[in-house]
Amino acid sequence: MNWPRALPALITAFTTSGELDDHRNRANVETVAHRGARGVLLAGSTGQGPYLAPGERASLIRSAAAVDDDLITITGIHAETTRGAIAACAEAADAGTDAVLVVTPTTLVRGRTAAVEQFYLDVADQSDLPLLLYSVPGVTGWELPTDSVNRLAAHDTIIGIKDSGGDPERVDAMRPAIDDGFIVYAGASRALAPSAMHGAWGAITASGNYALTEVGLAARGDTAAQSRLTQLTRIVEAHGIPGTTWAAQQCGLAPGAMRRPLLPIDEDAQTAISAALATAGLGITKDR
Repeated sequence: MNWPRALPALITAFTTSGELDDHRNRANVETVAHRGARGVLLAGSTGQGPYLAPGERASLIRSAAAVDDDLITITGIHAETTRGAIAACAEAADAGTDAVLVVTPTTLVRGRTAAVEQFYLDVADQSDLPLLLYSVPGVTGWELPTDSVNRLAAHDTIIGIKDSGGDPERVDAMRPAIDDGFIVYAGASRALAPSAMHGAWGAITASGNYALTEVGLAARGDTAAQSRLTQLTRIVEAHGIPGTTWAAQQCGLAPGAMRRPLLPIDEDAQTAISAALATAGLGITKDR
């Protein structure tokens, strides 16, 4: 598989009654594909993956496939039990995704590395798809140790990681795995160029919803693009997923409603984000 260098962690649109908005979700895939995305992450943290019900990942995958059969899809798996993760992976495989991105379980095993490693090994043993590890301490409150990453990379099915902690030097610690073909995607917009310089393959970020060109450049080590992206995302990401959703809307995506308990941002936050986008040369008619 020729894995893309830069993928948006795509937002998920819901109707005001809380159902998936298939029309808007398909339109969003069309929009980012038109902007040059060769792949998308569906149902990641930005895509409200933890809030999805059984069957909804499959709907998102099929909507993306209807837009472009050649578009690579990676599907986020958020499950606190091995059983739940295996079931969600099977759903994603049946729907035709290319890979799964499995978040670290944390509710009862946070910090218990042996249990987390066994979770990944058990899921990988049952997966018919390539599996990427997903370390996202901003969401889970715990970072997967690089020693664990290197051990898990020995499994034939575990082909990479999305590392969202924002520390580029962690990539150096994964060098034994990288040298054997393991793929590292940086997930923190503020650290894409430094991560590339340390050996990361590419980037999967929320900012890909509204600044995909800048993400692509930074993911290849462009420090000027990284500086612009850092300035922009510092403002957007201060407002969490609702901030990303607003920024995406201002750049032509159709976010629809969010699933509660997420709430829209207030007018002051909207103004701040819109101003940051304008400063970056982005917006409804200026998206990159």
